[in-house]
Amino acid sequence: MNVATLFVDRNIDEGRGEAVAILCQDKQFTYRQVQEMVNRTGNLLLGLGLQPEQRVLMLVLDGPEFAATFFGAIKAGLVPVPVNTSLRAADYRFMLNDSRAPVALVSGALLPELEPALAEARYLRHLVVVDGETAPGRGDIRRHDYKTLLAAAPGTLAAERRSPDDVAFWLYTSGTTGMPKAAVHLQHDMLVCCEAYARQVLAITAADRTYSVAKLFFAYGLGNALYFPFWVGGSTVLDPGRPEPRRVLDNVTRHRPTLFFSVPTNYAAILSSQDERQTFQSVRACVSAGEGLPPVLYQRWQERYGVEILDGIGSTEVLHIFISNRPGQVRPGSSGTLVPGYEARVVDDIDRRVPNGEIGNLLVKGDSTCAYYWNQHEKTKRTIEGDWIRTGDKYVRDSDGFFWYAGRTDDMLKVSGQWVSPVEVEAALMAHQAVLECAVIGLADDEGLIKPKAFVVLRQGGLGTDALAVELQEFVKARIAPHKYPRWVEFVAQVPKTATGKIQRYKLREQAAAPSRPPVEVS
Repeated sequence: MNVATLFVDRNIDEGRGEAVAILCQDKQFTYRQVQEMVNRTGNLLLGLGLQPEQRVLMLVLDGPEFAATFFGAIKAGLVPVPVNTSLRAADYRFMLNDSRAPVALVSGALLPELEPALAEARYLRHLVVVDGETAPGRGDIRRHDYKTLLAAAPGTLAAERRSPDDVAFWLYTSGTTGMPKAAVHLQHDMLVCCEAYARQVLAITAADRTYSVAKLFFAYGLGNALYFPFWVGGSTVLDPGRPEPRRVLDNVTRHRPTLFFSVPTNYAAILSSQDERQTFQSVRACVSAGEGLPPVLYQRWQERYGVEILDGIGSTEVLHIFISNRPGQVRPGSSGTLVPGYEARVVDDIDRRVPNGEIGNLLVKGDSTCAYYWNQHEKTKRTIEGDWIRTGDKYVRDSDGFFWYAGRTDDMLKVSGQWVSPVEVEAALMAHQAVLECAVIGLADDEGLIKPKAFVVLRQGGLGTDALAVELQEFVKARIAPHKYPRWVEFVAQVPKTATGKIQRYKLREQAAAPSRPPVEVS
C-alpha cells in the first residue's frame, strides 16, 4: 500500500475526478487537478536526488501546494515534515537540523523568517520557494522555483510500495514546554482517525465541505482540512491568511462549509466581532479542540448561531481527537466520551485507577499513536509505555463516561492543602461579561504559599481597573470553592499559546516569578 493513493488516486478511480477537492480564495481544484499536482511534486522531489524515507521540511501556507507536497512526498516514498508557519528562525534552524531534511519547501512570504536559519542548516541541500522570488543560493544550498520545477516534472508517478507500518510523515509537537519533539507517524495512522472520528463521530460524507481555522501544519488541522475530506471525496476550504474573525466569517459566508473546526480562542474572537449575520447556516456541526472549551463560550455560540460545538481532546502524538462530544449529546464543559477504537484510563501518580469524580492523569490507547519521538529515546520511554501513551493532561471521568479536563499535569495548583484546577478558575472568570479570555497559574505569596493568579484579557480591550479586579475576584468566589479565587488579577493584551491554542502557562509562570504587589484577599 501507499496511503497517498488512498486519499488522492482512489477518488479518481471511484469516479470523482471532476469533483471539487479544494477551494482556496477565488480558485477551485478538482481531484484530477490535485492528483496531477501531487504526481508532479513527487517527481520534482525525486528529481532533486532524494532517497526513500528522507525528510522534506514543509514551511508552506495552507493551499493546494501544501496538499500536493504532503501527498506527493508520501507517494514518492519520502517523509513530509510540516512545521508551524508562525515560528522564528531559531526554531526553524532546530527543525532543519533535527530532521536532517536535505530539501525544504517554503512559501515566499515566509522566506525572510527562514533565511537566518539557512547558514547553520547542516543537512539542507535544496530550497524550493513556493509562490515567491527565488534569490540566488548561498553556500551548498541550491534554490529553486516551485512552479518552474512543477511544470517540468512528469504528471504521472508510480507510488512507492509501503507497508502499513512504514513511516509516512512527522509532526512536531507544539511545545507547551521546552523544544518541540518530532512525532513519527506511520502509513496507517490517518486511516484510523478517518474511520474512528471522521466517520463514526462526525458522520462525514462526500457531501461535506470542511473549513478549519486550525492550520494544516499541526495535527488537528491536517485531519480537519486535508485527509478527512479526501477520505470521503468531499471538499475543503483552504486559506493561507491569518484566521482573523472577519476573514473567517467571510470564508464561511462565501464557501458555505458544512463542518467548521476551530479553537476556543477563535470562537471567542468571533463572538466578540458583533457579527449579526446568519453566517453559520450551512454548518451542521462545529468542532473545538486544542484547549478546553469553557461552557460559557458554548452557550454564547448556541445563542448566537444555533449550532452545537463538539468539544474534544486530541494530541499530536495520537494524531487527532480521541475523546469527543457527540451531536445531540453535548455536555458543555466536558471533552465528551471515548471515540470508538480508543481506550483511556485516569490514574494516580503510581498508575492506579482513580475513582470516578477524582482528578488523575490521563492515559490513552489507540492505533493512531505515533511510533516514537525522533531522536528522543528517553522522552519516548517516559511517554509511550507499550500500547499506552501519557497525555500529560489531568482529567476527571464521571459515572456516565464523560471526561472533564482539569489542566496540564504541570499546571495543577495546591492551595490551602487542596488541589485546584486552573481550568475551573478560568471557566468561572470566563462567565463574567467583561472577560474575553484568561489564564490562571500558581504564584507564591510572601509566606511562600501557592495562591492562584489570573491573567485576564478584556472583551472590549484596554486596561482594567483595581475595582474591576476586585469585582472579578468576588465573582469567582461566589461561584466556586472560596479558596480557589485568584489573589492577583493582572490585565493583559493576550495570553501566550501554542499553535494549537493551548495556553502556555509556563511562560506566564516565568513572567510572574516576582509578584508586583501583595495578594488581595477578598472577604
